[in-house]
Amino acid sequence: MVTGEPKEPVRRTWAEVHDEALRVAGALVAGGLTPGSAVAVLAAAPSLIAPTVQAVWLAGGSVTMLHQPTQRTDLAEWADDTVKVLGMIGAELVVLGEPFDALAPVLAEKGIGYRLITELRDGEPLAEVVPTAEGDTALLQLTSGSTAEPKAVRITYGNLYTNVKAMVERAEFDFDTDVMVSWLPTFHDMGMVGFLTVPMTFGVELVKITPVEFLSGPLIWPELITKYRGTTTAAPNFAYAIVGRRMARVDDESAYDLSTLRIALNGAEPIDETAVQTFVEAGARFKMPAECVFPAYGMAEATLAVSFAPLFTGLTLDVVEAEALEAGNRAVPVPEGDPRRGTDSVRSFAMLGRPLDGLEAEIVDDQGHRLGDREVGEIRLRGEAVTPGYLTVDGPVDTQDADGWLDTGDLGYLVNGQIVICGRRKDVIIMGGRNLYPTDIERAATSVEGVRAGNAVAVRIDAGSRRERFAVVVESKLAGDADAERALSKEVAARVRDAVDMRPFAVVVLPAGSLPKTPSGKVKRAATAVQYAEKISHDANS
Repeated sequence: MVTGEPKEPVRRTWAEVHDEALRVAGALVAGGLTPGSAVAVLAAAPSLIAPTVQAVWLAGGSVTMLHQPTQRTDLAEWADDTVKVLGMIGAELVVLGEPFDALAPVLAEKGIGYRLITELRDGEPLAEVVPTAEGDTALLQLTSGSTAEPKAVRITYGNLYTNVKAMVERAEFDFDTDVMVSWLPTFHDMGMVGFLTVPMTFGVELVKITPVEFLSGPLIWPELITKYRGTTTAAPNFAYAIVGRRMARVDDESAYDLSTLRIALNGAEPIDETAVQTFVEAGARFKMPAECVFPAYGMAEATLAVSFAPLFTGLTLDVVEAEALEAGNRAVPVPEGDPRRGTDSVRSFAMLGRPLDGLEAEIVDDQGHRLGDREVGEIRLRGEAVTPGYLTVDGPVDTQDADGWLDTGDLGYLVNGQIVICGRRKDVIIMGGRNLYPTDIERAATSVEGVRAGNAVAVRIDAGSRRERFAVVVESKLAGDADAERALSKEVAARVRDAVDMRPFAVVVLPAGSLPKTPSGKVKRAATAVQYAEKISHDANS
């Protein structure tokens, strides 16, 4: 495991990480940690997080990665929220590591017990690993919903093992030769499960930096893939859009060597073919194989991965008739060579592959009846990786129905067993008897020069009423210049109308950094909707 890039890289074997984990586990048990206890972890450096997480598992506990405060965070509010989370998960201990050990006084003021990782490292090694059962809780994955009320997905040891095993088998990992490169946060399921638990479990070489290091200079990502001959990486779609644009502006064609990359997993948010194309075209200059693009579908309620596209095929799009999709919930294919392709009368979606081993998927209508191929409805999942429930401030809530099915809230369809996602049920905008998917609106908006890549959000207004409308909120460097803003708004509105045959009620132009985002840089659509829908409605009514 390589950490400390780009300033002070340090490589430790997983055996060395394990030795440190045994010492931390020994100190935790000596300090009174009992089997089944929930431990909250707050640290940034992967070099601290890896042995600490492993230590909690060796001691028979469960891990919760707390949301990390930023420079803009109100620490008093953060502390109040943390108290709420700790009460919800039943944790009496927070383990702190740099730079968050400075928050010890804030926790002490709230009566929250804590230990410093630097002190735990000096413990006596755990003499014997504490046994756990398949159904015991391993990970409590906090969700990042739009409301202030916290919720955690309860992931069992059985869930975790089943999913990591299925992932490495479907991705055809070679533990001796694969090198994983990641900047994903460990408080996100893709960063914790996919790019920490997987390599730590199977002994895969891992190069891990923090999201802050990536967002401070996105080109560090291809630099590390080049330096360490990376074979496997992953990120949400927005990151590929950013890096694709940045690489395209690099003049020196010997700056990077991406020829070793075999998997560039694209997941956690809708996949935009324009962003992928930009990334692939830019990467081709640096010997990156186009077929390394690896569309995937996942969610914390299924531990992490639900489906992977077939290996070495790149991005495959399913092109369908817009009218049949939006008015009839049918995904009618438009064949190659059809003149409608490339026009606004079609929609295209990424093919996301078949469910991983141990999982099954079905599509159902509003009454719960199973639908056939190419019929659009809600995606439901069942299998060993599906988690048993949530912890909420009001108590535990089941994720599964009596037959073991999980309602995902995602709308999509199946094509020969492969999953295709159209959007989230709660985000769909209903106008004129048509289902408008926010991704179509957002792609149209971001195609306008001046709109920042990955920084457009379609917002429902008066949702569920006969007056339902939508607005578009974008970030742009042109914000603040009234004339430029007005021109940009008109162009965005026109491009959206061309794309979906509906005009937005309003276009809001914001300065860079205004949209609410996760710490990894992904826009929070639900939080944006809450923040701006009320403002837009108020402005309209006044």
